[in-house]
Amino acid sequence: MEGCMSAFGGMVQGSLCEGLEQLKSEHAPLLNRLEVLLALTKNVENEIDIEGNFKQLINDVQVFLSELDPHSQREEGVLFEMMEKYIGRSSGPIAVMEYEHDQAKNYIGTFLDKTVLNSNLSLDEQKSYAELIKNAYYTLTQHFAKEENVLFPMAERMLSAEEKEELLTRIREI
Repeated sequence: MEGCMSAFGGMVQGSLCEGLEQLKSEHAPLLNRLEVLLALTKNVENEIDIEGNFKQLINDVQVFLSELDPHSQREEGVLFEMMEKYIGRSSGPIAVMEYEHDQAKNYIGTFLDKTVLNSNLSLDEQKSYAELIKNAYYTLTQHFAKEENVLFPMAERMLSAEEKEELLTRIREI
């Protein structure tokens, strides 16, 4: 079934060019970090070693964001920009992808703004802020799946060989 089109405009199973494959491969370590963040949020939610788990959550969210940012830059600043001339950016798949990036970053940014410099948070506040990270987890796990199953196969089909080389060159610079 290689090359078979799905109802969402992606390909069922196919190979991706090196640049798209790199973007896809960056998802696995990010997803692993997200799983750790989700476990920490559940510990806070279930009031298991709240102080230790919440402090670890803050630290791990900062590390996660430092790894997510360059990945987002490669997608938004390179891939989305290259696809824009074919499918536009103000509506459709790119607009959805950018909205989800913004939504996840907003959850994470709000969490960090409220927690990093505030060591006097109540239990309810800690649970509430941990919920932001849980929301980011669900947003990003679904987002990565959409990219892998729809957006990347779409880019594979629409970008020329020269554009695929340019994609690889440009994402390696970030």
